[in-house]
Amino acid sequence: MHRIAFVLILLAFPVLGQDSKKEIQKYQQMIAEGSPVELFELGGEELWKKPQGPKKVSLEKCDLGLGPGVLKGAYAQLPRYFKDADRVMDLEARLLYCMETLQGRSRAEATKVVFGNQDTLSEMEYLSAYIAGHSRGVKMAPGMTHPKEKQAFELGQKLFFHRAGPWDFSCASCHGEEDKRIRMQDLPVLYKPQAARPVVATWPAYRVSNSQFKTMQWRLNDCYRQMRMPEPNYASDLTIAITTFLTETGKGEPYRGPGTKR
Repeated sequence: MHRIAFVLILLAFPVLGQDSKKEIQKYQQMIAEGSPVELFELGGEELWKKPQGPKKVSLEKCDLGLGPGVLKGAYAQLPRYFKDADRVMDLEARLLYCMETLQGRSRAEATKVVFGNQDTLSEMEYLSAYIAGHSRGVKMAPGMTHPKEKQAFELGQKLFFHRAGPWDFSCASCHGEEDKRIRMQDLPVLYKPQAARPVVATWPAYRVSNSQFKTMQWRLNDCYRQMRMPEPNYASDLTIAITTFLTETGKGEPYRGPGTKR
């Protein structure tokens, strides 16, 4: 139904001019109003409270940075350094850590399905929707005081501009210049705070194009795939570094996700 509405918009405005962005924004607002994000949040709540693994315990004592089980505002302060793991972690890396340490699950079992589709659901995506929803209205403020947090930021910044792969692409190839777009999708200049803020404040997000809820790990993984580079390992230091760079660049924006994307 959303796609039909989009086609109608294109028919009504066949020539893309100065008003095209306004019409795209109207479409984005329309799909956001009908987003099923709440259903993913409800599913994530069930998984958060569900006893699993050899230890038969839930994730309710998982410490996301503000204390065991504290969800309010936790997502808005990620990525951050965790002393118990001696590592900077984003939400998915921390959830994986809790699955292994609290529930006794193996990494292989916990990451069997990290990116879902219409046939196979992803536990990580549902949990991310539920946890992120508890940070609505809280300003994005990733950790940036520990030396390893600063190292992650610096690595992420270098990776953002690093060109590699058969097409000699980098993140900046798409997100480094003003007024770029792919088809109907604007490409924000993500090393600039004013462009990064609305992005980091709305992921993870529901994607209308494939009717699935997606996380930032998926977003970065898919960007590497599109650049024809080797896809990064799940919850790797590479993806966490880029997320740290983007989130720190866009800090200060009140979180208003989980969002809805094209």
